[in-house]
Amino acid sequence: MHLVRISVRNLVEFILRNGDIVASESGLADPDAMQEGTRIHKKLQKRMGSSYQAEVPLSVTVPMTYEDIELEITVEGRADGIFPAKDGSGMTIDEIKGIYRHVSRLQEPLLVHKAQAMCYGYIYAKENHLPDIGIQMTYCHIPTEEVRIFEERISFHQIENWFLDLVREYAKWAAWEIRWQTERNGSIRKLTFPFPYRDGQNRLVRGVYQSILRKKRLYIEAPTGVGKTISTVFPTVKSIGEGITEKIFYLTAKTITRTVAEEAFSLLSGQGMRLKYITLTAKEKICILDKPQCNPQTCPRALGHFDRINDAVYDVLTNEDAISREVILSYAAKHTVCPFEMSLDISTWCDAIIGDYNYAFDPTACLKRFFAQETENPYVFLIDEAHNLVDRAREMYSSTLIKEDFLKLKKLLTPHSKKIRRSLERCNKELLELKRNCEERRLYDPIEIEPFVLKALRLSSLLDEYLHSRTDSAGYMSLPDITAGEQAALPPDSDTREDLLAFYFELRYFLSIYEVLDDKYIIYGDYDSAGAFHLHLQCMDPSGCLDSYLKRGRCAVFFSATLLPVNYYREQLAGREDDYAIYAPSPFHSSHRLLMIAKDVSTKYTRRTPVEYRRITDYILRFIQAKIGNYLVFFPSYRMLTDIREYIGASVYCQESVDVYVQESSMSEQAREEFLSHFQDTPSKTTIGLCVMGGIFGEGIDLKDSRLIGAVIVGTGLPMVCTQNELFRNYFDEKKGTGFNYAYRYPGMNKVLQAAGRVIRTDSDRGAILLLDERFLQSSYQTLFPREWFPYDIVNTDSMGKYLSDFWDI
Repeated sequence: MHLVRISVRNLVEFILRNGDIVASESGLADPDAMQEGTRIHKKLQKRMGSSYQAEVPLSVTVPMTYEDIELEITVEGRADGIFPAKDGSGMTIDEIKGIYRHVSRLQEPLLVHKAQAMCYGYIYAKENHLPDIGIQMTYCHIPTEEVRIFEERISFHQIENWFLDLVREYAKWAAWEIRWQTERNGSIRKLTFPFPYRDGQNRLVRGVYQSILRKKRLYIEAPTGVGKTISTVFPTVKSIGEGITEKIFYLTAKTITRTVAEEAFSLLSGQGMRLKYITLTAKEKICILDKPQCNPQTCPRALGHFDRINDAVYDVLTNEDAISREVILSYAAKHTVCPFEMSLDISTWCDAIIGDYNYAFDPTACLKRFFAQETENPYVFLIDEAHNLVDRAREMYSSTLIKEDFLKLKKLLTPHSKKIRRSLERCNKELLELKRNCEERRLYDPIEIEPFVLKALRLSSLLDEYLHSRTDSAGYMSLPDITAGEQAALPPDSDTREDLLAFYFELRYFLSIYEVLDDKYIIYGDYDSAGAFHLHLQCMDPSGCLDSYLKRGRCAVFFSATLLPVNYYREQLAGREDDYAIYAPSPFHSSHRLLMIAKDVSTKYTRRTPVEYRRITDYILRFIQAKIGNYLVFFPSYRMLTDIREYIGASVYCQESVDVYVQESSMSEQAREEFLSHFQDTPSKTTIGLCVMGGIFGEGIDLKDSRLIGAVIVGTGLPMVCTQNELFRNYFDEKKGTGFNYAYRYPGMNKVLQAAGRVIRTDSDRGAILLLDERFLQSSYQTLFPREWFPYDIVNTDSMGKYLSDFWDI
């Protein structure tokens, strides 16, 4: 007998969902509305008198056999209220819903709301042997607290048949899941590591498994070629087979690393593993329209989506294990449903989810079905290229408002809402006061922006009411207070609606960030190039915010080839005192790599002269002349790339014997692939690519064997001096005395390490790396070198040729 538990709400919202996707339903989901709904619940419950029982826990267990699976399904929840009917006809179940849509527009209760009341009605009637039960739906308009009630009485026989049919439909899914988990776990227990262990790899696998067992966070610095992906995926999959882990979230910053994850799961599947894994793709990239418009008037997939979605999901689950973007698009077309929404629903039933960081950590984009509650779950986070998460997290947990946007919205809504217009004026007035006190850049204390925040809260509340109550079931937004002859509703794709929604979400997010401000944040104002005033809530240290999301899983594994210095990344990525760190040795023999540092060249701003640029060019040309092959040259900026490109292009050698390709400032996926296609195996002519450190070719590309035999790193990769970086520097100087390291040296060195890591990718690779900046000889940089960079050779333009010829002649 298999025991299954499900809440009343989850049961009815899953089995009985129907109808269209409407932008207002998905676009305005609001945790604040949930809080308001709770307030309304309590207020109405208090009004009901002493005979009204509020928040009554109810549950029932239904034995059921589906095919060959014997089940005991427990359905449980809390009824909002139970009370005796005033006319003496019996007991009544009350289901309270706080809504923004005005109750006068309701013709009947929504099916899923009524179904919740009916579930509680069945359970209560069964427990108390009642011949019938009253069902009451109490809708309350949140802004005005106006109430509308729908009532009916249902015989026990009728409600019992309805309830058992509902549970029977869910039993199909429960039975499938049990059957699947049995098959999955059996296959995983037989699984062995697919390769002979490389040096240090066994320790890596054990470290991951022990971290999962002990609920730790693990930080892994592992050079390219160690096999980080399979070494983290394999033990985590094994933990699923042992019943320790329920779900894997493989999180990345780039599409290419998602492909690497898919390959790792595919490899294990080839060894006999049964595991359902899905790759999530952003809505904008998977939508069948040029631009997502989630309304039945503009998207045929939105029309009746929820009528078909469960059949579509079941079809995928019973036929596919590896659920890629292509698989999702195929099944979505087959069932005429939205591919993005279908992918999210499929993920609920999958064992592993591959996707961007934001699906787990971004407050505006994280998967609420998994992370809505701040409780620990049996999830493991595998965080690839984890060095990228520091900056991404700072962005996720920061917010900016622009004063001029308030004026634009005022102009937009003046004909439609006097209340919102006045509220916008008040907000603008407070921002103007903050602006007057800011010449170029100004730090503010929280108390200084409090008057603005109070006005902004009022504006947010008005926009909440406006947007929820003015959007009809077709997704059209009605605009009140308009003069005769004006359009009464805006279609969902109108620019006005998009501008309003964009402003609304930005304002709400700003206010939500304000609520969590602590000493890991600063508040500042500045101006953009057009003179517009910006008010920033800037996250300086994302560890606290990340910690709140990481606590929703049992374990997190952060791994990268460039997680140095590891203590910096542990600190910024929410490491705790008793968490673990592992340094995996490189599996490649040192004779396969030549690392040289030029001792007489620098990219310091004071040295950026024609003389220095000619010296840098001389190094690059001598480096690539030593052997015909493919090379990448990485520069700290597009400006320097452009300047030195002229010197390289002017050389007779390059004009006659070298193909030169240049990274552009904005390249499409097609242009990126075309750039890489020029780097072929065993070339007969030298090819060089001129790139920017930290750009699209600085990490995540995999040019194996002779597709890349050398890289030149021009400069230390220090980020440009700008307002934000100087704020980071000042902040960490004050907090830790390490401002320059945190704002400039560590991020710069990470770009250097990533660029150099493009050269050696496999056991058979041989490659040379040239670091062009004398600062690399300073101890402050040498302490950031990975172990495999020792020993290295110090060269000048005259001596470098001998080192290269000796290396290539081996």
